[in-house]
Amino acid sequence: MKVVVASYGSRGDIEPCTAVARELLRRGHDVCMAVPPNMVGFVESAGVAAVAYGPDSREQMNPAVDLVRDFVTRNRNPIGLLSQVIEHVSQVNTDKSAALTALTAGADLLLASFNEQRLVANIAEYQGIPAAALHFFPARLWASGGMSPLITAAVDEAQRLSLGLPEDSESPAMLEIQAYDELCLPGPTADWVASSGQQPFVGSLTLQLPTGADDEVLSWMAADTPPIYFGFGSTPIERPADTVTMIGDACTELGERALICGGVNDFRGIAHADHLKIVDAVNHAAVFPGCRAVVHHGGAGTTAAGMRAGVPTLILWLWLDQPVWAAGVNQLGVGAARAFSATTQDTLVADLRSNLTPQRVARAGEVAAQLITPAKSIALAADLLEDTARLGRSG
Repeated sequence: MKVVVASYGSRGDIEPCTAVARELLRRGHDVCMAVPPNMVGFVESAGVAAVAYGPDSREQMNPAVDLVRDFVTRNRNPIGLLSQVIEHVSQVNTDKSAALTALTAGADLLLASFNEQRLVANIAEYQGIPAAALHFFPARLWASGGMSPLITAAVDEAQRLSLGLPEDSESPAMLEIQAYDELCLPGPTADWVASSGQQPFVGSLTLQLPTGADDEVLSWMAADTPPIYFGFGSTPIERPADTVTMIGDACTELGERALICGGVNDFRGIAHADHLKIVDAVNHAAVFPGCRAVVHHGGAGTTAAGMRAGVPTLILWLWLDQPVWAAGVNQLGVGAARAFSATTQDTLVADLRSNLTPQRVARAGEVAAQLITPAKSIALAADLLEDTARLGRSG
């Protein structure tokens, strides 16, 4: 079958889709991904064909927020502001829609990351093919933290008009794969996800790709006591040097070593103590099991990697889904959590001390054994997508 995968955003948005795409490719299907131009190389490095789709995501992570900030500083009126935001987002959406319409000709299935779901649903309706979506966290969080409903409604209406689709048509039900472990949700599942066979849980999806720093990092780790990992993924840090100093001082107080991964942050050239090692990125699957604990921003993928590794987690969250995974980690007893903005050297030391107790370490190992393994997660997702395409053809 021919599968088109549309995903937009940072690596955390692209990697889960790429993991499933690579599995479908391995099973003999024709697969192509549409991703931001800055992520094409990443997808191709995983062995999956990719085409550029939309603008560079590093510059367009939230165009509406950027435009609001710009117009507020220029003292523009609210009506003009809303009009300009809708115009900008609509243009981006129009370009994406045109690219996907051409790419999906003759396709059997269209898969989207959660943030592209509505756009993809319209194209699938236009092409008469089934569609599915990957949710990396509960959809209700996107509804509360994403773009204004006024903007999304206007953009959706413009796309449907351009495709010649009925204005008030209700899209058919879509398979919405929950690409995380149900166990990690704080509180009852029904509080987060509707009880439906169309929203199955498969666990976190990851490529587990090696990085150029892995061998050096593993050698450094083996030369002395296991370090505490600190990482920030795709989250920009406002004062990188101060953050490195805080980590260094806290670890000095605790007598621990630290491995710091800058992610999108440029930590190169920042002076640091000898018990710290700074790199851009590592393979979490290879490095985390050898760490004393992991400290990070609480992204869905990093949280899953730390929990699967069976080591205590400290989440210093910032926004959107991160507080949810922080609450889940706390509820499961495998770690602690705090807003990054409220973190100081003193709180960091206290939180790490609580995480490094034998009881917390033992509990982290117990929970790790209950999580869906990466290989099984990918296989489950691919099975569901094959079934969806098969039903679509027979229907």
